[in-house]
Amino acid sequence: MEKEARSRLERRILEEAPRLTRTDSFRFSCHPGVRCFGDCCGDVNIVLTPYDVLRLKNRLGLTSDEFLDRYAVVPFTKEQKLPAPLIRMREDEKKRCPFLDDGGCSVYEDRPWACRMYPLGFASPAAGSSEEEFYFLLEEEGCLGFSEEKTQTVDEWLVEQGIPAWDEMGSLYKKLAFDDAFAAGKDLSPKGIEMYWMALYDLDRFRRFVFESTFLSRFDVPESLTESIREDDTELLRFAFRWLEFALFGRPTMTFAEHES
Repeated sequence: MEKEARSRLERRILEEAPRLTRTDSFRFSCHPGVRCFGDCCGDVNIVLTPYDVLRLKNRLGLTSDEFLDRYAVVPFTKEQKLPAPLIRMREDEKKRCPFLDDGGCSVYEDRPWACRMYPLGFASPAAGSSEEEFYFLLEEEGCLGFSEEKTQTVDEWLVEQGIPAWDEMGSLYKKLAFDDAFAAGKDLSPKGIEMYWMALYDLDRFRRFVFESTFLSRFDVPESLTESIREDDTELLRFAFRWLEFALFGRPTMTFAEHES
């Protein structure tokens, strides 16, 4: 399916499809026995969240910059305030995902959030809206998974697909990316965009920024946290969100060391 047609389909589904709660049920199953298995892994935009990049680069044994250079592309338009990487699809006729092989997804345990959610879509209203979050089904033409017998609730699907492990980082990402400052018209400077990109996506470079500059002498970072972010990428990403709230919006999420105040 062409990307433009898929985009129109997603808009139509968002406007017309029934809204699902976490206790509502739907019929769907995807496995190698389904004739269309793997077809949905081509000619599609798969947006990578910061936690997606963390999981995938560690799965592949790459540094963050190696992963981004090899497997990501970053489209940027005037309307887009923040950079968001996409998986770089293969340059073949079907524009397939680079992680798709004859057995299916070769990084299945660490696959991106968008792949885990399918065929569920998730709508989160803008800040200040009276709308509530809801789920909906992406019933694409040609997908035979909806003809399978298996039925589950939305909640059961989310747990089965490992979504809870993504929830915390997803909440931190949404809080930052949809900050009220952006809704009020704030644009980041080139330096701010570079900081955002480094801290959230180029995590290994952010670690060097923290440990190989004057950062730790300028800010009050407890020793226990310092050791955690030195060794643990997930802790470092949590810290990155905290740092960006301070650096980009001036929020009191960081404090200066006493000799700097």
